[in-house]
Amino acid sequence: MQFVKMHGLGNDDVYLDCISGPVPEDPVSLARKVSHRNFGVGSDGLVLILPSDKADIRMRIWNADGSEAEMCGNASRCVGKYAYEKGLVKKETITLETGAGIKVLALDVDKQGKVRKVKVDMGKPILAAEQIPMKIDEPLEKVVNQTLSAAGQNWQFTAVSMGNPHCVIFLPEVENLPLSEIGPAIEHHELFPERVNVEFVKVLGSQRLRMRVWERGSGETMACGTGASATTVAAVLTGLVEKGTPTAVVLNGGELEIEWAEDDHVYMTGPATEVFTGVLAEDFLAEED
Repeated sequence: MQFVKMHGLGNDDVYLDCISGPVPEDPVSLARKVSHRNFGVGSDGLVLILPSDKADIRMRIWNADGSEAEMCGNASRCVGKYAYEKGLVKKETITLETGAGIKVLALDVDKQGKVRKVKVDMGKPILAAEQIPMKIDEPLEKVVNQTLSAAGQNWQFTAVSMGNPHCVIFLPEVENLPLSEIGPAIEHHELFPERVNVEFVKVLGSQRLRMRVWERGSGETMACGTGASATTVAAVLTGLVEKGTPTAVVLNGGELEIEWAEDDHVYMTGPATEVFTGVLAEDFLAEED
């Protein structure tokens, strides 16, 4: 079984081309195995590139723990790069079917036919509590500056869904936070019946944010495209940045440009990198998960 290792600003996944090759019978088990950084390839998850009857191409994503994710911004850029450079889709604007709907990818291609950057139309953010989803007594059209208790502290948060749920927390400092302690407590908080991605954010200046992320099912990662998008929306809702102006979101793995535009769509622009290709050994595939 051939695979490609790719990353978007260090948010790395194992990609299987299931248009040119086979579809794995048990992607849940395979995701857990290939993601292990000692006994597998090492990644934040597994991505299948599939044919679609609704768009040019389709992707499905499993986190490192085997749970399926609706959407991943970094993975969508990588799929766009792979699909174009391998000739699966021969155009520079690609429609991508995801668990969070169809996304539009605009590719920045150089003269050698290599994709330098990808701009993703992430769609409109979901702000209503019941659609994020959240388990609360009263219906809220926007969840802004609410409070939850976790890991022995009270946290003020703003919740946004980009097709997957996010809990955004603005703080004076984020570099020394013990995310391995705080992240799981909020990810599994009773407020979020489908668990939640958690962003810890510091305002660096005008239209510039520093973000660390605890991803649902994967732990702390180098970058998260949906998280950077949700963070920018939350920053607009709390008056920290302006809507309709690009915002630089500084992640552990680099920077993404995010804009919550006047058409209410969120646009994410960033790179995608192919690292290596390989073949999963038969003995490895046959091992018990």
